[in-house]
Amino acid sequence: MSDIDMATNSIATDLQDERLIQRTGFRGAVSSAIDRVRGGDLGVLPVIAGLVIIWGIFSFLNPVFLSPANLGNLLMQSAAVGVIALGVVCVLLLGEIDLSVGSVSGLSAAVLGVTFVNMQWPIVLAILAAVAVGVAVGFIYGFVYNRFGVPSFVITLAGLLSFLGLQLWVLGVDGTINLPYDSFLVWFGQLAFVPAWLSYTLIALTAAAFFGYQFFTARTRRKADLSTKSLQMMVVQTALLAVLLLLAVWYLNQGRGIGWMFVFFVGLVLVMQYALTRTKWGRSVYAVGGNREAARRAGINVNWIYMSVFMLASSFAAIGGMLAAGRLAAAAQSSGTGDVNLNAIAAAVIGGTSLFGGRGSAYAALLGIIVIQSISSGLTLMNLDSSFRYMITGAVLLLAVMLDAASRRSRTTHGRA
Repeated sequence: MSDIDMATNSIATDLQDERLIQRTGFRGAVSSAIDRVRGGDLGVLPVIAGLVIIWGIFSFLNPVFLSPANLGNLLMQSAAVGVIALGVVCVLLLGEIDLSVGSVSGLSAAVLGVTFVNMQWPIVLAILAAVAVGVAVGFIYGFVYNRFGVPSFVITLAGLLSFLGLQLWVLGVDGTINLPYDSFLVWFGQLAFVPAWLSYTLIALTAAAFFGYQFFTARTRRKADLSTKSLQMMVVQTALLAVLLLLAVWYLNQGRGIGWMFVFFVGLVLVMQYALTRTKWGRSVYAVGGNREAARRAGINVNWIYMSVFMLASSFAAIGGMLAAGRLAAAAQSSGTGDVNLNAIAAAVIGGTSLFGGRGSAYAALLGIIVIQSISSGLTLMNLDSSFRYMITGAVLLLAVMLDAASRRSRTTHGRA
């Protein structure tokens, strides 16, 4: 496709989006949503539908699946790999890939164990040292990519092997370092749950923040003579969000409640979603992922975007590795190995991040890892071995990529029309 064709499609898409935005009110919002689906923009609908189907099947086969205790444990198990997947989302938005997030998470866990347990560093310094490892790895990736033009697939594949070997060397002959059960990380990963009263307070604050964000955004757009959502629509959306969250929290509080580790993960997702959609850096990430040359001509520092994203992805991998170590109360040779790497990448793709770059959101990490962890939890309750989990997860991943490719073709055709 030539630059003229791409520019024409972009203008057509922008005009279509403007027509959709001009529809206000509840009926207008519904009509706009239907038109977006017809145009190939499915959003999170396939993920939500898949999650409903998965939960429906497993709850029918084993009623324990939807129990408050199992769902609370499912969310806690999702947090560590979910944080790693959040970094993968950022890399995929550039149309690149990071195959080493599992190895980086394992290396960071090993550094944490050695510094905190063996060297008796304060926990804060040990955590900073582990995160610094992730930052350094991302810097190396960004430097090699920008300076020598080596594909990210090759760079991170080399990193996968190299940092796995470095992890084994850091751990030494023992191979496993147990974290003290009275340490902050173990408490945070296993025993820290939000009190019921505080969970409801957080829901109220979330609903208020959601409404305030929409209201002030609408006021800013109105001052710029742009179309905005109606107040009625904002109230309806806020009320629906509040009701759904209250029901979910109430149900989970019938068990142990919501773990602070999952709340931390969700907080990171919200921060990254804001950074991607409301900052110059985030808009630049989408621009580079959509068309690198066009972004360069628009004055975006493309090399810095690649460098920052690689560093961010490796940092999230390091944080995820520490959360996993706290969850297991140990840093071992198996940390970051097995299916950690594949699940993190699969979660980003299943959640709706395009492999072609330029399309996706931070919410993809949250939705995708819940889908994967739901499959794992359901099969475990049915006493089925991991072979079925791998096959089902692979099928879901393939379906997600097929939907992404079909949606991309549909949007291209719709834009030409």
